[in-house]
Amino acid sequence: MVENSELRKAGLKVTLPRVKILQMLDSTEQRHMSAEDVYKALMEAGEDVGLATVYRVLTQFEAAGLVVRHNFDGGHAVFELADGEHHDHMVNVDTGEVIEFINPEIEKLQRAIAEEHGFELIDHNLVLHVRKKK
Repeated sequence: MVENSELRKAGLKVTLPRVKILQMLDSTEQRHMSAEDVYKALMEAGEDVGLATVYRVLTQFEAAGLVVRHNFDGGHAVFELADGEHHDHMVNVDTGEVIEFINPEIEKLQRAIAEEHGFELIDHNLVLHVRKKK
């Protein structure tokens, strides 16, 4: 099972809650889920995993590099699987929708800005807060 090998590779013991949560994150169309979203989806699927367990497992997954935590709107954390590909985000302030995008020009400019100031860009998070034009 892919989930088992992913957990072992991340140095985590394979437990049923971890497998269920990893499967949920991997199979959902919604790429950015809060702990509450994961909990509700598990409950709807008939899985008996408590909310505290979901929080604990997501924190363990973050520490192991399996998921990335984002705080898009006022401290409300959402998680997405860490797929190794860098991308940035736009958040629709009216709907909460999260749109992922990749722009090589922005990436190049950010590296150049860091370089101009005598730094090497190690990592970054770019979040644009947007609203549909009227």
